[in-house]
Amino acid sequence: MKIIAFVIALALFLLGMLLMGYAFEPDAPHGILFFAGIASVAVSLAIPFHVLKRVDG
Repeated sequence: MKIIAFVIALALFLLGMLLMGYAFEPDAPHGILFFAGIASVAVSLAIPFHVLKRVDG
């Protein structure tokens, strides 16, 4: 369970960083991509801090 949660959290974190980077492209919807990146990083941090604490013990 922990390894699967780690892989999902890592993928969401990297996706969030990628989205925040693409927000600065010239023809991109800046606000939407940046907000989606921040939301993805927030969810990736919430998985180990909140969800796994409740599942493991």
